[in-house]
Amino acid sequence: MDPIATLVHEHDVILLVAAAARREAAAIRQGGRVNEGRVRDILDFVRTFADACHHGKEEDLLFTRLAERGFSRETGPVAVMLYEHQQGRAWVRQASEALPGAVAGDPAAAQAVAEGLAGWAELIEQHIFKENNVLFPMAQQVLGEEELASLGEAFARVEAERFAGVHERFSDLAHELARG
Repeated sequence: MDPIATLVHEHDVILLVAAAARREAAAIRQGGRVNEGRVRDILDFVRTFADACHHGKEEDLLFTRLAERGFSRETGPVAVMLYEHQQGRAWVRQASEALPGAVAGDPAAAQAVAEGLAGWAELIEQHIFKENNVLFPMAQQVLGEEELASLGEAFARVEAERFAGVHERFSDLAHELARG
């Protein structure tokens, strides 16, 4: 398994949900109403697939390997990616915390949900561009074939042990959300 190709493929799936989050935020801003089920699906996808599974592999495995090769977690590209992961979690937390009030009819809470969804979508789109076009090519240059193969095996172990069935379920959900 090519770990970089795996992460890029996951990015493609995440971008489907980012587009759905943007559409949902626009709908809330226009009509003031929140589709609770759709927002919960987006938040569930982001927390489970994008954050726990995808960002988890990056933070725990890829970034650790890059740190072993001299990439700092405090400055430079890995530090930026870690910071953006935290920013994304903050946008999701905002939307999640505002959702009950929005569902109850509070217009300010509905706007906070919209802001959280749109903020996450904008951030993740830019984040993915940076990873795909800057960090991942750097990783491929720094990590040798054996190390990439080992990283791919580690990804497979994590998937099997912690996220069995997650890819299929959330890929289906991402495509469903993309259809609107």
